[in-house]
Amino acid sequence: MATASQIKALLQSHLRGDDERFITIATQVAAHEAQQGHTNLANELKQLIDEAKAKNSPARNNVFSVIQPRSELAAILAVSQPRLRLVDLTFSLRQKKIFERIIHEYRQQAKLRSHNLEPRRKLLFYGPPGTGKTATASALAHELKLPLFTIRLDGLITKFMGETASKLRLVFDSIRTTRGLYFFDEFDAIGSDRHSLNDVGEIRRVLNSFLQFLEEDESDSLIVAATNYKKLLDFALFRRFDDVINYELPTPEQIRPLIENRLASFSCDINDWSKLEKLSVGLSHAEITRACDDAAKLTILDGKEHVSMKNIADMLEERTRAKNNV
Repeated sequence: MATASQIKALLQSHLRGDDERFITIATQVAAHEAQQGHTNLANELKQLIDEAKAKNSPARNNVFSVIQPRSELAAILAVSQPRLRLVDLTFSLRQKKIFERIIHEYRQQAKLRSHNLEPRRKLLFYGPPGTGKTATASALAHELKLPLFTIRLDGLITKFMGETASKLRLVFDSIRTTRGLYFFDEFDAIGSDRHSLNDVGEIRRVLNSFLQFLEEDESDSLIVAATNYKKLLDFALFRRFDDVINYELPTPEQIRPLIENRLASFSCDINDWSKLEKLSVGLSHAEITRACDDAAKLTILDGKEHVSMKNIADMLEERTRAKNNV
């Protein structure tokens, strides 16, 4: 039989509409039943899972193919169909309220615009690497049922004078004509301070173009920029965004729900949360998540039923050593 944590995870994923996670957990349950010798039940579960996969995949692929960037944009925009949800991430109370407000305003944008008000659509995330900026952009796209377009800096920024600004115009033309969430990662590459001693003329022109395009944008798309280096950004950028959101390393209060969320589909033997919280201090969300994944892999490969606290602790310590040795 499925464990209590698996049943809980199945219900959570169903309520959230997260089909991929539901199928993943159901597959784990089927595999467990097969190991217990319950062959008929395992085969029935597998057949139901295969039917669910077949039902979900064609429609998604058809919609996805329509929004693939064409011609020159294909080298600048990478499109994906996110499935990560905001409830799968761990936020501070302030961040959670901001994202709830962004989603509510975007879903009610017609009502707001009927009163000459604009929904929040332009967001700037800043903070240390691994604290969830990229994951949040993906989750917002999923929540709002939008394709995620990630701007490829290697395709956008060139050494030829004027070409980068021209490509940036193509991006904003797409923002206007193809609704989606457009994500500028490592934004300091084009948003650096124009008064910096290292500034070059081409980057200054690119930033001026970005400021102009952002100011003029009245599309239905979301624009999200993220950087690890807030201090490098030009001051004029901040007033162009509806929300500027700070990301920090997880607090001790956020560590437990972060670990629980990541290991929700597994049964865990944890008897000392304070120890895990101490071992996690100084690690980012991504590093804690990877430590949980490593502990889960050990459990599966060792053929055990429960993720042990020792495995989780060992993996957290390993991540801390790796971080300190960089």
